Amino acid sequence: VLVVTIAQGGGWIASASDLAARVFSVAHTIGRAQQAAFGCDRVGVIVAGYEVPHTHVHVIPTSSMAQLSFANAAASVSRDDLESWAESIRTQLRSADTEGVSD
Repeated sequence: VLVVTIAQGGGWIASASDLAARVFSVAHTIGRAQQAAFGCDRVGVIVAGYEVPHTHVHVIPTSSMAQLSFANAAASVSRDDLESWAESIRTQLRSADTEGVSD
């Protein structure tokens, strides 16, 4: 999952402190939902910021440190898988009474 800001700028260091705190708060909420949905050992985050002009955080369910490498990212994923995984995360967010969960 990507947690993305609307505001453009020079990456997360250039972000206002309250925006950075909000991004990590949302990432934390998403991470908890991922862990519940997928039963992973941990959830890691990557803040890279070279590829786009806005702050974003990659929230990644993992079973090992090796999975936190972009080199291990799938080249393509089926739309059905993406939709199924998204629904699993939304289900967990709803069960935690998270506000603003879309359908």
